[in-house]
Amino acid sequence: MAEPTFEELLHGSRRRAVHLEMRDGYSRNDPVFIDWAAGQPVDPAERYRPWPEMVRENTGRGVEMLRARIVSEPISEYIRFEGEVTKDLNIAAGEDVRWLPRRRATDLTLPGNDFWLFDDGPALINHFDGEGDSTEHEIIDDPSIVSLLASAFDAVWERAVPHAEYWPA
Repeated sequence: MAEPTFEELLHGSRRRAVHLEMRDGYSRNDPVFIDWAAGQPVDPAERYRPWPEMVRENTGRGVEMLRARIVSEPISEYIRFEGEVTKDLNIAAGEDVRWLPRRRATDLTLPGNDFWLFDDGPALINHFDGEGDSTEHEIIDDPSIVSLLASAFDAVWERAVPHAEYWPA
């Protein structure tokens, strides 16, 4: 049996899909990031299609989509980019996004990788190389690991600052 795709996992969610991001940079060869870094205007909702449509479709059927980002401060150029495009991309589409400064996460038990968790499982674990490029993913449905991931996300979410209230100097 073939492994389900991200889209299938998301569309199979009934209550919530949560995403924990813990890196200070991703895919720095992303053309949208490169254009933004060069000072060119970018329309993230247009450039990252079909993400906004996928979010609207799922939130429209009652699935809560939550994204938490753990970040170092001062923030990296890539995180500054993410912060600037989040309102027009993620928030406008219906995601709820929060930020947690890394220094406030010291006492939290966190997994070693970014992940998506769909309802009470499965989880999609993202693996990246040292430059922030995605190398592979794996799907885990082991109840003990899923429980650990859910607990980690909830702890981060409880402490994190809503996007509208977070923007470091």
